[in-house]
Amino acid sequence: MYLDPPFNTGRTQERQNLTVTRSPDPDPEDPDDATEAEETRTDATPPALAPASTATPEPVRSPGARLGFHGRSYDCVKGMLYGFDDSFADYWDFLEPRLIEAWRLLDPTGTLYLHLDYREVHYAKVVLDALFGRRSFLNEIVWAYDYGAKSRRRWPAKHDTILVYVKDPLRYRFDSEGVDREPYMAPGLVTPEKRERGKLPTDVWWHTIVSPTGREKTGYATQKPLGVLRRIVQASSRPGDWVLDFFAGSGTTGAAARELGRRFVLVDENPQAVDVMRARLADGGTVFVEPETDPLVR
Repeated sequence: MYLDPPFNTGRTQERQNLTVTRSPDPDPEDPDDATEAEETRTDATPPALAPASTATPEPVRSPGARLGFHGRSYDCVKGMLYGFDDSFADYWDFLEPRLIEAWRLLDPTGTLYLHLDYREVHYAKVVLDALFGRRSFLNEIVWAYDYGAKSRRRWPAKHDTILVYVKDPLRYRFDSEGVDREPYMAPGLVTPEKRERGKLPTDVWWHTIVSPTGREKTGYATQKPLGVLRRIVQASSRPGDWVLDFFAGSGTTGAAARELGRRFVLVDENPQAVDVMRARLADGGTVFVEPETDPLVR
């Protein structure tokens, strides 16, 4: 079970999907393109009398276009703006009942991953210790990244924390052989066989966030990287097992579970999140149900 609840940042979380495609080059044989090129001139000299120049002419750019490498023009199209209010009058009145329900639903051999940041994770540790028992605490995973603005008044906050608890400390699954491995930091100090295989990740995971212009993007404000969820699903479940995420957001947990041959249940109350998941997961036989109308979820 993976839970990625709102972080209680006190502000609205928003992200807009941005699609960038290369603009078509002007066709010199097309009179419309030729006219457009003439209209982009900024001086008053008639085209026929303009002095010869050896400089590379400015490329013709459409409205909203950006100039890239080698003078190439790219069209930028803004898509849907996704967002949600991440501010709570009483955050733990919201989250604690959901953690209790997570414990109730978790299989006796199951594992809970709770993903938060510095604002609330310390309080979460106290609540989960009381709920699961301190012996059921397995790990504190630090997901470190280096992206976005950096404060000059303190050490920039560039990590999230994932608390890992098991239902039964004597019966749980952890498949160290099944997880995606990572390169050695000093590959010259290990054998070629070890270098080829890579090393088991520690409890500090260096992984970039989802780029707003990358292939993995969905446009959802708090989308988590597929690589992080793959590692979680690989370590704590077998093919055919069920994976639950009831703060599903963009559906990355489901995407990782499906890719790895697991079954999954995703829940989110935000209609925008459901729209993103429909677009992302609909081609794989995923069944979507509505709580108000479907007897399966009443």
